[in-house]
Amino acid sequence: MELFEDDRSGPGGNAHEFTVSEISGAVKRVIEGEFDRVHVRGEVGRVFIARSGHLYFDIKDDRNVLASVAWKGQVGALTQRPEEGMEVIASGKLTTFGSQSKYQLSVDDVRPAGVGALMAMLEKRKKALEAEGLFAAERKRPLPYLPEVIGVVTSPSGAVIRDILHRLRERFSRKVLVWPVAVQGRDCAPQVAAAIRGFNALAPGGAIPRPDLLIVARGGGSIEDLWGFNEEVVARAAAESSIPLISAVGHETDTTLIDYVSDRRAPTPTAAAELAVPVRMELQITLDGQGGRLNRALLQGIAARRQRLADLSRALPRPESLTATARQRFDWIEARLPQALLAGVSARRARLDAAAAALRPATLRERIGRCSAAASGLGTRLAPALRRGVRERQRAVAGLAARLSPRPIAREAERGRRELTRMEDRLNRAFCARIDVARRRLDGLDRLHSTLGYRETLARGYAVVREGTEIVTDKARASEARTLEIEFADGRVTVGPGGAAPKRTKPKSPPPEQGSLL
Repeated sequence: MELFEDDRSGPGGNAHEFTVSEISGAVKRVIEGEFDRVHVRGEVGRVFIARSGHLYFDIKDDRNVLASVAWKGQVGALTQRPEEGMEVIASGKLTTFGSQSKYQLSVDDVRPAGVGALMAMLEKRKKALEAEGLFAAERKRPLPYLPEVIGVVTSPSGAVIRDILHRLRERFSRKVLVWPVAVQGRDCAPQVAAAIRGFNALAPGGAIPRPDLLIVARGGGSIEDLWGFNEEVVARAAAESSIPLISAVGHETDTTLIDYVSDRRAPTPTAAAELAVPVRMELQITLDGQGGRLNRALLQGIAARRQRLADLSRALPRPESLTATARQRFDWIEARLPQALLAGVSARRARLDAAAAALRPATLRERIGRCSAAASGLGTRLAPALRRGVRERQRAVAGLAARLSPRPIAREAERGRRELTRMEDRLNRAFCARIDVARRRLDGLDRLHSTLGYRETLARGYAVVREGTEIVTDKARASEARTLEIEFADGRVTVGPGGAAPKRTKPKSPPPEQGSLL
């Protein structure tokens, strides 16, 4: 370009002086003009998302680093979010950032560079399980609408369980049982599978309630960190679970084998809690709305029936017309009543006179004699019957008095006291056994904590090399370090400049060979 022509003049010559912005603009035009759309293959290094939504990351190989940026509008259209350590092919245009005197790649598409050994293994395992029908949609069971108990399989010390419990409290508080497991590493897969099968083995109505829903959760991470959830033993345990299961492993873009066999997949652990229970306030609003509809329906029904009754009442005749005939008949009967009473009295007097004419004193005396004899016979029978009744009631009273004796009550109280003592002994033994189980579990967790610490690794013959506060993991950095600090199981040693260890004249014995951490 003419801008960069060699214009060397002698002293006092008329040489052109460029501004910084002119130089920056010229470089920008050269780079953007020479390079159209490019595809760059490399490993993703540092990844950073700014508050503005722009995505900044590095693409590197074994010698150089290319700064890359995806603007906020381009991030949503990316087919693959770049993650640190991922090998990708990034497409975009080269441009410059004059404020920092650097060039960068404006990325509009990111694709994985290829299927590695782990991805190939995962794809093969996925096809085998799919051929067995473990991913079939008809195997998926519906989630309970409002589970009483929720079982969570995750690490008890991570942020995942706190997020789940917080969201459950916000939506609808439920009982939660946590089965602690390792969520990465060699022990992850067997512990997760054992936890799923353990929850399913709980008997309904037992001392430990059986969950109505399971959540297997873990935070995000690399494919190596999440690999435990790609193991076949975990996928089969999830497929065999008779309790509905939600998988919430990784972030939204992470996918593992357990996602395919679970009944529902949640993009995050928090979303799993949202799938597990409804919102209590929404239920309350729905119930209030239904109650309001019911009240309105009742009022409308009563109003409609009142109007119907008013319409029917207008069609009825007047009450006076209904009783007029009966009132007239009553007046007619009332007028005939005195004559009917006189006639009735005369007829009854005539019958009485006829009956009195047939009565004689001898007949009356004979009737009185028969009644007196009958009364005498009943009187002679009455006294024995009374004595017999009194004796029977005396025996009944004696039986009741025997039953109300203090001795049976004392025997019953003594039997109750012995039963209370026996129940108290059982309760003490059960409490002591529960305390022993909790103590053994706490001791086991303490041993597990000690085993998983890095100091146990140091005790097996390994060492940690540091430069200041940073850990040194390669030879090149160790050679360039001015001072190194080596931590052993029993203490730390500082190594001199250049990474050279102090010389020893006669080592007592050759140092043991250090095994591989892998």
